[in-house]
Amino acid sequence: MPTPTKGARLGGGPAHERLMLANLAASLFTHKSIKTTETRAKRLRPVAERLITFAKKGDLHARRRVLATIGDKTVVHELFTEIAPQVALREGGYTRITKLGFRKGDNASMVQMELVLEPVTPKVKKAKASTKAAPVVEEPAAEVAEEPTEAPVAEESADESTEAPSEADAAVEAEEAK
Repeated sequence: MPTPTKGARLGGGPAHERLMLANLAASLFTHKSIKTTETRAKRLRPVAERLITFAKKGDLHARRRVLATIGDKTVVHELFTEIAPQVALREGGYTRITKLGFRKGDNASMVQMELVLEPVTPKVKKAKASTKAAPVVEEPAAEVAEEPTEAPVAEESADESTEAPSEADAAVEAEEAK
């Protein structure tokens, strides 16, 4: 007897569960967000993330593996051309489950499952000081727009010659006079 998958069956036999999860994944990729029960969302998350990982590879074999699960070619095309480039830098965690409350009829826990399409900021790895110390590269100070230093000096020397002598010149003349 085959070992059943973890978790409760969703409504019937394994074939029905597989098709239901495939349809939920297709709806998630089409609408980018779906409202479903918490149990279905928890069972859908690994299926959807595996399909997105295949889409990130982008080769023909990956496309055929996704087509084996989702039969709709338009959904697969959208997954490979729109969703995969948006999550290319993300290393997992492509879906987000947000609890909404309980359904009125049967008090089932409802959730909003959506794709995480925000751009990711890569983490900066910290170097350990105890092991190999990375060479410190000093960046040059911000270069200030340099003006020609000769021109202002020349102007100052011209101005000083016409004006009263400076204190240093006066001190030198006083010492010579002694």
